[in-house]
Amino acid sequence: MQRADVIPSLVLSGYALGRIAAQDAGNDAPAAQWRVLSLLDQNGSRRVGELAAASRTTQPGMTRLIGGLQREGLVLRSPDPEDSRAIVVDITPQGSRALSAWREEFRDTLAPRFADLVDEDWAALTRAAEILAAHTATEPTGAVR
Repeated sequence: MQRADVIPSLVLSGYALGRIAAQDAGNDAPAAQWRVLSLLDQNGSRRVGELAAASRTTQPGMTRLIGGLQREGLVLRSPDPEDSRAIVVDITPQGSRALSAWREEFRDTLAPRFADLVDEDWAALTRAAEILAAHTATEPTGAVR
């Protein structure tokens, strides 16, 4: 594989793993729900517009998704302390527990696919995961807060 193809291959493989895990686990919750909860878990409270931009969706679409998550007790909407016209969204303890359970479910569902890996392969995957985490831990340039 050429160097230029590595990152796109990792991204596409990650999407595929997510789809496979959701199908195999029978998890019918929308992927957007887990993306939003993950963003809130990793980065703290965010405005609806910021979540929409980060999730590459419209603000009205994100507002609908957030409404559903709030009805389920997974997020809490409140006025932005810096601008009372804006709304910020926070993950609730119940949302954090649901996110943890989802991650465990996916981990357990995908584990058999990787059961035959040798220690060297695990070391390579561990290093790749560390590199990806380091390069995705910060907000994109130009993020508004």
